[in-house]
Amino acid sequence: MILSAATSVDGYLDDASPHRLLLSNAADFARVDEVRASCDAILIGARTMRQDNPRLLVNSEALRAGRVAEGRSEYPLKVTVTRSGDLSADLKFWHHGGAKLVFTVDEAAETVRATLGDLADVVSVGPELDWGLVLDELGHRGVSRLMVEGGGTIHTQLMAQDLADELHLAVAPLLVGQPQAARFLGAADYPGGTTARMRLLEAQVIDDVVLLRYAPQERS
Repeated sequence: MILSAATSVDGYLDDASPHRLLLSNAADFARVDEVRASCDAILIGARTMRQDNPRLLVNSEALRAGRVAEGRSEYPLKVTVTRSGDLSADLKFWHHGGAKLVFTVDEAAETVRATLGDLADVVSVGPELDWGLVLDELGHRGVSRLMVEGGGTIHTQLMAQDLADELHLAVAPLLVGQPQAARFLGAADYPGGTTARMRLLEAQVIDDVVLLRYAPQERS
């Protein structure tokens, strides 16, 4: 599992304005497209879907053609998770790309199915959202490489449960400084505590952005 995020220097995913703050640059967006193309599935949280309304696609025609040439689907499976079931069938996520999958809880499952109809498969993982069951179901569906693109609540849960194999963090030369804006990670009991250092896999300058790749499960 790869957790992927672009943040400001002070750790924000966005500002508090109604418009999406673009933190990355063109070269880094192209890198993200390559990572997406290498994955079997891409996951975002329902809140991120509502706020950003992304299509969540592999945008490069050449990368999509490469997937097809390898015998894979043109687009990775698109996945979201929701506890509340608060989803709209009008969102771009459902109407672009290939197959879609929703994980939810028992209480919201019928609401989600009624809202989406045949736009997506809907799977309930029980009374509470259980990431172990989510990953098991993805594995049963042939997903061995998963890219998670947020938001902060999802990243926090997965980091706290030590489920991420890699963290890809693109740091943009911006400062947000708005307490009400979304942050990359929130408060949690992270594995190893405050002194556990993750292994750095790569540090790469991409124009004015710095990509940091870490191995979260390799802490010292």
